[in-house]
Order: sequence, then C-alpha cells, then structure tokens
Amino acid sequence: MGYTVTVESFENLSSYWLDSGNGLRWDCVFVLPVWLQTWWQVFGDDSTLYLCSVGQGETVIGIAPLLVRGEVASFIGDGDVCDCLDFVVAPGVEEDFFEILLDHLGQQGVTSLNLGCLRPDSATLIHLLGVARRRGCEVLCSQEDVSFEMDLPSTWDEYMRMLSAKQRHEMGRRLRRLSEEGDINYLIVDDVGAVDETMDVFLRLLRTSREDKAEFMTDRMESFFRLLASSMAQIGLLKLCVLELNTLPGAAVMCFDYNGTVYLYNSGYDRRLSSLSVGLLSKALSIKDSIERGRNRYDFLRGAEEYKRRLGGREVPLYRCQIDLRG
Repeated sequence: MGYTVTVESFENLSSYWLDSGNGLRWDCVFVLPVWLQTWWQVFGDDSTLYLCSVGQGETVIGIAPLLVRGEVASFIGDGDVCDCLDFVVAPGVEEDFFEILLDHLGQQGVTSLNLGCLRPDSATLIHLLGVARRRGCEVLCSQEDVSFEMDLPSTWDEYMRMLSAKQRHEMGRRLRRLSEEGDINYLIVDDVGAVDETMDVFLRLLRTSREDKAEFMTDRMESFFRLLASSMAQIGLLKLCVLELNTLPGAAVMCFDYNGTVYLYNSGYDRRLSSLSVGLLSKALSIKDSIERGRNRYDFLRGAEEYKRRLGGREVPLYRCQIDLRG
C-alpha cells in the first residue's frame, strides 16, 4: 500500500495527539498541537502554513509541522519561544516518512529546509539527515545553543546529595535565610480560572527582574504568553509557581508538566529581594515539587545560565541544520 500526503488543520492534529493508539511520538511539549496553533496565531502572519501528514491507508505515520517563507521551509515556531523542535513520527517508519516528505516538498517548490532547535535525539538528526544525504542533498549542521536537563531522583534528600558539597551547603543556607525573613508560601496555580490573575503577577516579576526580559516582553510577546498559558492550562499542562514572602510575591516560574518531564519555561523575581536569592530558590522549589509529584526529568531548557549548572543540570547541545533539496 502506498503513502499519501494530506494537508492538515490544527484541529486534526489535536485529534491525532489525543489518539494514543496511532503510535506517533509527541516527545516534546513544543510540538504539541496547542503550542503550534498558539504560535501560529500570534506570529505566523508572514508565512505560509505547511502542515501535512504522511499516511498509509488509514494510518498516519508522521506529521510535518512546517511553515514556508519563499522557497525555504522551517518548523512552526522560533528559538525565542520554542526551545526544541522536531517532526512527529511513529517509530520504525522514519525513513519512509522523510522520503515521502522530501518528495512532496520538492513538488511544492520548496528548495531548502532551515531547521533549528534540534536535540541530539531528534528524528531530524537521527533519520532525516541520512535520508537527505543519500538523495544527494547538501547538508550543513552546526551547534547553535545548549540546553540543560537532569533526571530527577525519588526524594528531595537524594536530590540534595546529587549537588556538590558547596552547592548543597549554599542551598541549605539560602533556604534558612529566606525562612528567617518571615512566612514562606509556594503557590502552584494550574486552575484555568486563576491563570489570568497569576499571569499578571508573573509578567510583572519577569519585566522587573532584568532589563533584557523587559525588552523581550513586547505587547505581542505578552499576547503570546497569555494565550499560551490559558491554552496549556485547558489541557492540564501549565504550572505557574509563585514564591511568596509574607504574602507578597517575590518570584515566579512558568512551567509545563508533560509526559513525566517538567519544563522550566521562564521566570522573574522582585529585584528588591535579590539578596535573599528568591529567583534561584523559586526554581529549586519547583524542582522539589516536581520530585514530590513523581516526575522523571526536569528540563531547564535553552540557554547557558549558570544557575542551571548550580541546580544540577547537565548540558545538552542544540543544533541547526540546513538542507538543500535540489541535490
């Protein structure tokens, strides 16, 4: 039986995601249908949507979440707000999927692929590059950034023992010092009805924590963050965490809890409390909560900030690949 390529809608993608029996691997939160649709709604106005599936009979074997500008196709998303991207493919049929996809892209007038935010375990790096090279395509790949992640132990005490002696001592000292300043409350907000109000707090702390974050959070970016938070809360993946000191918000983190992994997406803190390390501790308490809820992995995501190493993260390279389809 031959393969077919079908133009898809975001609604169809959602139905594929909800169907656990189709075998598609939605490995990363940034390729979920709700994420792709949110990004496209806010940022996709200068591109042409190329959202296609490859199927064999009634079975979908893979999805290409792409956009096209001119003759160049890229993933839906960008490195500013999407930390890893990939195709969605069922295991065991990756090479067939990519062969059919490259044929179809060529028929649509696409001459090159520009694919970024690629983890080493992505289907793109493991399978697509080999298919492209066998077809005589020129392939250029380079590391563009790093991400950090760690496997979570079963208890907080085990986590503390994972840290170096110096970091363990510093963590204990910071937590004691904060507790001496008054009452500490760590709120975790995931209810759809409370998201808007908590996002007000989160965005205020994000903007005031660093000048570059204030510049990053334009009106358009705020629209994306708010729509994303609401959409992810509706499917049960959002975790907004607020560290309060004496009932006042001191720091906040925005996380996504998906498939056993907690993704630390962004954060902010009150600079007037910087001497109490509220920014670092809000992230440490997020790790503690993730351990207590039995999660397997904590992903600090893209960027080489030093706190990620201090909290136990290990470096993961991220790549960008350009593929000339003209052979």
